[in-house]
Amino acid sequence: MKSDSVLRGLQQAPHRSLFNALGFTPEERKKPLIGIISSQSEIIPGHVNIDKIADAVKLGVAEAGGMPVVMPAIAVCDGIAMGHVGMKYSLVTRDLIADSTECLLRAHGFDAVVMIPNCDKNVPGLLMAAARVNIPTVFVSGGPMMAGHVDGRKRSLSSMFEAVGSVAAGTMTEEKLAEYEEKVCPTCGSCSGMYTANSMNCLTEAIGMGLGGNGTIPAVYSARIRLAKTAGYKVMELLEKNICPRDILTKDAFMNALAVDMALGCSTNTMLHIPAIAHEAGVEINMEIANEVSAKTPNLCHLAPAGPTYMEDLNEAGGVYAVMHELDKKGLLKTDLITVTGKTVAENIKNAENKDPEVIRPIENPYMPNGGIAVLKGNLAPDTGIVKRSAVVPEMMVHEGPARVFDCEEDAIAAILGGKIVAGDVVVIRYEGPKGGPGMREMLNPTSAIAGMGLGSSVALITDGRFSGASRGASIGHVSPEAAVGGPIAFVKEGDTILIDIPANKLEVKISDEEMAKRKAEWKPVVKEVTGYLARYRELVTSGNTGAVLRVPGKD
Repeated sequence: MKSDSVLRGLQQAPHRSLFNALGFTPEERKKPLIGIISSQSEIIPGHVNIDKIADAVKLGVAEAGGMPVVMPAIAVCDGIAMGHVGMKYSLVTRDLIADSTECLLRAHGFDAVVMIPNCDKNVPGLLMAAARVNIPTVFVSGGPMMAGHVDGRKRSLSSMFEAVGSVAAGTMTEEKLAEYEEKVCPTCGSCSGMYTANSMNCLTEAIGMGLGGNGTIPAVYSARIRLAKTAGYKVMELLEKNICPRDILTKDAFMNALAVDMALGCSTNTMLHIPAIAHEAGVEINMEIANEVSAKTPNLCHLAPAGPTYMEDLNEAGGVYAVMHELDKKGLLKTDLITVTGKTVAENIKNAENKDPEVIRPIENPYMPNGGIAVLKGNLAPDTGIVKRSAVVPEMMVHEGPARVFDCEEDAIAAILGGKIVAGDVVVIRYEGPKGGPGMREMLNPTSAIAGMGLGSSVALITDGRFSGASRGASIGHVSPEAAVGGPIAFVKEGDTILIDIPANKLEVKISDEEMAKRKAEWKPVVKEVTGYLARYRELVTSGNTGAVLRVPGKD
């Protein structure tokens, strides 16, 4: 047992005295030492209830014969951080979370751990730590928020951001905006659509690290507490069987996650997080493979912002296991893989039932024959550009228009809300990538402003930054190489014609190779002044197309 290094033997007498100081009894110290990483905080709606989840996990661990110890993990609320300098600090926390959790677990000799994340970077950060530390691990999240209701229709946070654009366009009153503000986020939990947090929590099930229901059981349901207790039981079972994350996080498991991602229509941020988690597990995932998976995996769900259904609806329809059951009908999953249930994928999903064929389309009648995410390439994105295809209206699948170029998000927002962007335009926001931002900000404000002003079916947006899972429309992010390192997006000029062809996976600026080379020779980068952690992050972060993982000096 790893805890022998802190609990047993003559040399560990000083260590045991410190456990005495913590209030642990000799009887408790004889049990396996089980960490519980709690992301509870009072600044994030998705995390404010996690203390209750942690208490339930503690009960489960203790009942199953372990000694539970709760420790913290940080997180950022992307919604509160959106649209200002705070968003520079969102993606960067993924690596802080992974690093600090690795430190906590290895420094104190834990035998196993239950991870309790919920929001955007918290889930992948803890998955990265789990892959590094490689002790028996179960994930149980805080759960999704219930949808709000305005005028008899379900609403969510994306509706709130789009309402701001509608007020700017004069199509909504400030009184109605105030009603939205009051009603769209009615409970604790991760925001109620298929945004990044819920995407990643659903993928913990698909990849085998979360129990069934982890991605979909609402935060306010008592079933979430029962799930947390079960996670406590299960981690003890995994310890007994010595099933560790790297036994689960295999290449086939990541391919399963990609297939479920395509079927669910998850956030484009999964294209950052899947390769980063795989990297920590010693598995290399090239995001170009996403198009291969997409080509054979139909899109079965249109959850908000792509459609009118929400996480609570997916839960009632059978959840992630029901989606996996549909995919398995055509052999699109590897089902002999072990999971944290102690059973295989096949055993997990064999009794799953699709209870609502409109929320989860049967595989014979999908929303689209291909997956919800597409990777675009071309002279504007030689490595990658990522789009949530399932959230693009048909008329924008192929679009050609003049570039409207901005070197930061704030300038683009001012132009959109100021009425300077018109139908047909292609908004280009650059120097917002991992290095250029630094921090690769999400662009929910500009995409929501475009949609709210009634331009969602006629204006595209391209960035070397990224998009919130709440974004919809022809929003193409992760353009790589980014502007800060001399990627072609740095050389686009106002008025250049840009071609977007999503069915053909193409993203091009219509200038000659000679003109591109001329502009490159004349280019001077925009460098944003930063200090502290952001300055260190900028020096170490790699490209968005490789998951924006941090370079290890002297190794990578």
